[in-house]
Amino acid sequence: MKAYPSWLEEPQAHDYLAAQKYLSLIYDDEKASELVAKLRASGMSEFAAKDISRASGLVLLPADNEHVQHDQAKIKAGEQLSPLLLVRAPQLGRLIIADGYHRMCAVYAVAEDTPVPCKIV
Repeated sequence: MKAYPSWLEEPQAHDYLAAQKYLSLIYDDEKASELVAKLRASGMSEFAAKDISRASGLVLLPADNEHVQHDQAKIKAGEQLSPLLLVRAPQLGRLIIADGYHRMCAVYAVAEDTPVPCKIV
């Protein structure tokens, strides 16, 4: 029987820091900070892993990726995962996974229809 992920109620503080670093590669520091502030203030949403994957346009990491394996081990152990941080980027024609790409890939491997909690702006 497959283990399904359980989730923390809110992203962890270090997830916002990671999102800030990642977003600062795409946007200037001011815009990246503005997006992270909006993420912190936003409510929780939920989307299927397959929809997040498709909207991001990213290639899924293979199951043998060490970070994906680490998150899959957490799922099997019943540990809670941190929700994803997502940014809509219509100017880029895609969704940005600001934090949680490895978690999303691990969850997708369990079942692509798995609901994934996230904050999205």
